[in-house]
Formats: sequence, structure tokens, C-alpha cells
Amino acid sequence: MNQTASLDSAHREKVKQFGALSYLLLLGGLALAGPYGMLSWGEGLSLLDKREAQIARLDKERADLKNRVALLDPDHIDPDMAGELIRSDLNVVHPDEYIFELPER
Repeated sequence: MNQTASLDSAHREKVKQFGALSYLLLLGGLALAGPYGMLSWGEGLSLLDKREAQIARLDKERADLKNRVALLDPDHIDPDMAGELIRSDLNVVHPDEYIFELPER
């Protein structure tokens, strides 16, 4: 009976060790290939670079629009901007101007 109890406790100990090893392997696998693991870290960095480039492009576009709005201030409008808008929106030209239509590329 003593020998059976000893075999039973040895079997339990091996099952515990196997469970602990399985748990550690699972944690190691998740640390490497999980959603927040080392392999997805590179994807996150490349996505961050793309977003930063997009933010820089949008900031430049915003600055251009702010400048355009400042040039169109009703109190002191820029004459060049007013002339550009009149020509583009109303299709008017001065009598001494020539218009060249360029073909689409």
C-alpha cells in the first residue's frame, strides 16, 4: 500500500510539473506571437510611422488652409487671391490675357 501511495504521489507530481511547463510554454508563446507580443511590435511601429506621416501631411494641409483663410479675410483681402478666385470660379479674364488649355495627363 505504501508503494502504491508513493507511485500515486509521483504521478501527481509529474502531472503538476507537466501542467506548469505547459503554462510556461503558453505564456512564452503569447509573449512572442500574441496580440501584444514581440512579433506584433514591429507591425505597431510601422503603423505608427504611417500615422505620423499622415499627421504631418494633414498638418501641412491645415496650415495651407489657414493661410488661405487669412488671405481671404474680409477686412483686408489679398488682391492676388481675389483675382485667382474670380478667374477660377467665375471664368473671367482681362482683355489682354491669353488662356492656354493644357491636355490632361
